[in-house]
Amino acid sequence: MASKKIDYVIFDMDGLLIDTESVYTKVTDDILAPYGKTLTWDVKAGCMGRVEREAAAHILRSYPGVPLTVDAYIEQRRVQQDILWSTVRLLPGVRKLVTHLRKHNVPIAVATASLRRNYERKTRHLADLFDCFEGKVICGDDVKDQTTGKPEPYIFLHAAQTKLGKDVGYGEVENASPSENEVRSKGLVFEDAVLGVQAGKRAGMNVVWVPDPGLLNLEYSGFLFPDQTIASIEEFKPEEWGLPPYDT
Repeated sequence: MASKKIDYVIFDMDGLLIDTESVYTKVTDDILAPYGKTLTWDVKAGCMGRVEREAAAHILRSYPGVPLTVDAYIEQRRVQQDILWSTVRLLPGVRKLVTHLRKHNVPIAVATASLRRNYERKTRHLADLFDCFEGKVICGDDVKDQTTGKPEPYIFLHAAQTKLGKDVGYGEVENASPSENEVRSKGLVFEDAVLGVQAGKRAGMNVVWVPDPGLLNLEYSGFLFPDQTIASIEEFKPEEWGLPPYDT
C-alpha cells in the first residue's frame, strides 16, 4: 500500500458511510415474519450492492414460500423504510475522512445502488457531510438501463468518468486500454458489501473493505480479494495510500 498513489476516492453509501443496514434488516424481517422467515447473512450478502428490484428478487428467490410479488414486496419495504431513514447516523470515522479529503481537494464521489429518492431521504438530515461531495453522487436509477448493479463494475466506472472526469472507460478491467487501466489503478473504492468489493476489483480499482463481522463468517466462491480489510473507517490511514495524512 505504501507504494500506491491514489488520485481519487469513490465511496459506497449504505453500511459504509451511514448505518442503514440495520434498517434494511429490520424491515425485511418484519415483512418475512408472517411467513415464519428471518433474513440470514448468506441471503443478505447477496442483496447488498444490488439495485432495488434485483435485491427484492433475490430475497424472494431465497424464500420461495413467501407469496409476494417483487412489486408488492418493494411497496411494503418502501413504506416501512421511509419512516426510519431520518434516524440513520454516520458510521465511525466517516466524518473525519470525508471532510479531510475534501479539505485537501482529493476528488471524491458516492456510487450507491440506492434509488435517488431514498438517497435524498437517507441524507437530508446529514447534509453537512454529504454536501462535501458537491453533487458527485451516482444512484442506482442513474444507471438502471446500463447495469443490474454490483458486482458489475459499471457504477464505479460511471462515477469516475462522469462525476470526477477520469478517463477510465466502461469495460471490465481485462478489456480496458492500458491508459484506462492506469487511471483506474489510481482510484480507491470503499465498500462494505461483498458484491461491491467484486465490482471495485472488476473495475481495476483499489478496494478497502469495511465489512460487518457477519460477512466474515461466510464462504465465498471466486472471491476477488480487497486490497485492505479494516473493521472501521476509523482504522484507515490515508498516508498508506499516498493521500495526505490526517492533521496532528
